Amino acid sequence: MADSKGLVLVVDDNLINRTLLTTNLEEQGYQVEQAVNGVQALQKLAQQAFDVVLLDLLMPEMDGYQVLEKMKSDDALRHIPVIVISSLEEMDSVVRCIEMGATDYLTKPFDPVLLNARMNASLTNKRLHDLEQAYMREITAERDRADRLLLNILPAPVAEQLKRGNQKIAESFSDITVMFVDVKDFTPWAANRKPLEILEVLSAIFAAFDDLVDRYGLEKIKTIGDAYMVAGGLPIRRPDHASAVADLSLDMVQAFYQLEPVRCEALQLRIGINSGPVVAGVIGSKKFIYDLWGDTVNTASRMQSHCPTGFIQVSSATHERLKDEFVFRDQGVIQVRSKGEMVTFLLVGRK
Repeated sequence: MADSKGLVLVVDDNLINRTLLTTNLEEQGYQVEQAVNGVQALQKLAQQAFDVVLLDLLMPEMDGYQVLEKMKSDDALRHIPVIVISSLEEMDSVVRCIEMGATDYLTKPFDPVLLNARMNASLTNKRLHDLEQAYMREITAERDRADRLLLNILPAPVAEQLKRGNQKIAESFSDITVMFVDVKDFTPWAANRKPLEILEVLSAIFAAFDDLVDRYGLEKIKTIGDAYMVAGGLPIRRPDHASAVADLSLDMVQAFYQLEPVRCEALQLRIGINSGPVVAGVIGSKKFIYDLWGDTVNTASRMQSHCPTGFIQVSSATHERLKDEFVFRDQGVIQVRSKGEMVTFLLVGRK
């Protein structure tokens, strides 16, 4: 019934009582289903979404008390209003039913006017409950979306601090590893390409990098144009940060040159790595970013910008941490902008 005031389940083993209740409720505009005992009532409750249950107490197989107990222990049924209708007039029965979670109580023979009033009150309460639950689901969904967006921007431990109301997040790290990855000559290549083509190529590259970063448990800091920045050892400290970043860089090179857009466009990669102390924190009040500062970051950037095409260049600080685990090619002394002469190495592979 499209214009039904609600779907009601009448549970009573007495045919006359069921018929009287059903007739009265249908005259009031309700859609009614019947159950002859508690077992059948629970079966019907599992199959349909009822708005109100009218429940007799004294029934064979399973009495009303047992049905009420089952309903109130079931998360899917406990919110359905239950009006107990019984010939029992003792106060202890009323109290017991209310304590078990019944919404209301009527005695047989029932007064149609009073029954209608109880029905209206029960339906109003249920619809307010349903509306509240819908709002709560909407709020939960919005919060989950906001949390996912925040985790796309910030590391999980940092996002938790921000959610707890900490507006000033900054920390010193005595030893981490920073890596910069750059697609060489991407800017002149992009100058002759359509925006969608540029986006598709960068998306393919960065998606592959993102998967590898997650696999190694490292932290993607940001992308700047066609440059990609990663750090190991923060915000959660780990002693193997340098080797984890080195492994990541080797896999990145392999993954990069296997990408179809890279092969088609003959793009090239450069990677720079450095280790040392940094300060990390969140900046911004509307658009947050977790960033790093310090000479360690600047040197890692220089390792990338001065790196031979297709290679991974590391500083002497990183080489010192990895020389027993990885194979390097000595670059000797090179002239680095804003840094002067530096000894650098090319990471070749694992020992």
